[in-house]
Amino acid sequence: EVQLVESGGGLVQPGGSLRLSCVASGFIFSDHAMTWVRQAPGKGLEWVSSINYNGVGTYYADPVKGRFTIFRDNAKNTLYLQLNSLKTEDTAIYYCEKDRRPYYSGDPETRGQGTQVTVSS
Repeated sequence: EVQLVESGGGLVQPGGSLRLSCVASGFIFSDHAMTWVRQAPGKGLEWVSSINYNGVGTYYADPVKGRFTIFRDNAKNTLYLQLNSLKTEDTAIYYCEKDRRPYYSGDPETRGQGTQVTVSS
């Protein structure tokens, strides 16, 4: 069974940092691109960032470019998202997704349960 388990969310002040993790199981993690998406209160799902199977090739949405960093450790079957210079508008539930292909294709097939990030003073 494919499982994606996110963690690392929490309450942080504007300008602060968090590191999200997504532990994968039930499939060959190193064969798939991975993605972070988020859903803010009352809004739809928003793509945040993606990374190719080997960690070479990363992609970011404009609102997070320069502030967030996606990376992965294939030996640990873990995907990460480093969130720096957080803004109130980053408040959302953050989900990781497994891509169907090794290179980012925008075609997810599994999503985790999410972790809440709240940015507030």
